Amino acid sequence: MSSANIVSNMSNSEKVTAAAGRPAIADKVRESLGKRYRAEQRFQLYGIIAITMAILFLGFLFASIISRGISAFQATYVNLEINFDESVIDPDGGRDPEVLHKASYRGVLRQSLQDLFPEASGRSERRALLALISNGAEFQLRDLVVENPELIGTRQNVWLLAAAEVDSVVKGQVDLDLDESQRRMSDQQVGWINQLQNDDRVERRFNTTLFTNGDSRDPEQAGLRVALLGSFYTLLVTLALSFPIGVAAAVYLEEFAPKNKWTDLIEVNINNLAAVPSIVFGLLGLAVFINLFGMPRSAPLVGGLVLTLMTLPTIIIASRAALKSVPPSIREAALGVGASQTQTVTHHVLPLAMPGMLTGTIIGMAQALGETAPLLMIGMIAFIVDPPSGVTDPATVLPVQIYLWADSPERGFVAKTSAAIMVLLGFLILMNAIAVLLRKRFERRW
Repeated sequence: MSSANIVSNMSNSEKVTAAAGRPAIADKVRESLGKRYRAEQRFQLYGIIAITMAILFLGFLFASIISRGISAFQATYVNLEINFDESVIDPDGGRDPEVLHKASYRGVLRQSLQDLFPEASGRSERRALLALISNGAEFQLRDLVVENPELIGTRQNVWLLAAAEVDSVVKGQVDLDLDESQRRMSDQQVGWINQLQNDDRVERRFNTTLFTNGDSRDPEQAGLRVALLGSFYTLLVTLALSFPIGVAAAVYLEEFAPKNKWTDLIEVNINNLAAVPSIVFGLLGLAVFINLFGMPRSAPLVGGLVLTLMTLPTIIIASRAALKSVPPSIREAALGVGASQTQTVTHHVLPLAMPGMLTGTIIGMAQALGETAPLLMIGMIAFIVDPPSGVTDPATVLPVQIYLWADSPERGFVAKTSAAIMVLLGFLILMNAIAVLLRKRFERRW
């Protein structure tokens, strides 16, 4: 029966009921659409609020770190007229380098300060006066004399590194309105600092020691050189081991391995290893590499081996994803012209997947650069002053150096800690930027 016949056979009451029902259904549809639109708007608003809060928290974190650490990139120097007294430095006049190394440069420094402030006559006053200059100033004078023995017997104006407390006073980090008993600098020392400033003998310069010195108990002399070199050697070992092993494992699992329960088990374990806490890898390195194989503690070689174990799952997963992104038509075309499976992978698939593999590797290296817990377990927390010359020399890394400085009670290490965090974040941002650029530069869309 046609629709026209059905309508013609409907009674008048049925037609009225149907006509009255259509507006009711339309109203319900409009009402439900309005609810859905409002729910979508609320969802978008929640997303905007979440992103805004994340940006605010991140901005607050960066602002806090930068505000505390920016002052560490400048150091305070004091200009003193040094009398390189020959009777003190080289009484025999032989200019023997060994004699020049052993001379009493602290006495030369003390005499120069006392000539500038003759009112400091007592023993305690002379000790407080000498405390204005860094303990490393005498070694600075020694190096000047050893490099240029002609300075002996002359008077020269030399810029010497100030002590950490003097640096804090000059930078305005000490509340001088507090009572003398509540701060480490006495009123007399503050007066000496003011006199030096009035005489233009105090100057703030770029803190080169932050990058050229090793660790030190004195905040003004502490630097990141050992940590930077240690991080470099550790990442070098990690990259040399994790990249070829990770890529080879991904290629085998994705292109050659048979699909059975054993490969499924391996894949599940690789995914699980990516979520294992990093300290577990540190315990493994301590038990295997140090206790079993007797490798040296606190060495970049052991640190690199531990970080290799930790980053391998990340590199393997990223490499397999890159291999999967290559279209099957590439493989089929190569096999169709007579290439073997090995030739297909090495000549066609692998070059196309390499940008994604490099991106995953760089991200894994950035993760390894920021790790602390596994390296603490293998002894890279040692206090090391001399920079390493190889992967087997004792060293530390940037995250561990930050941990050490954060645990130090001296005021000067607060700024040094934040400055080290800024350096670490700079390297992490740089490595992630390189990964993004590589992906944008070599990425192909199929």
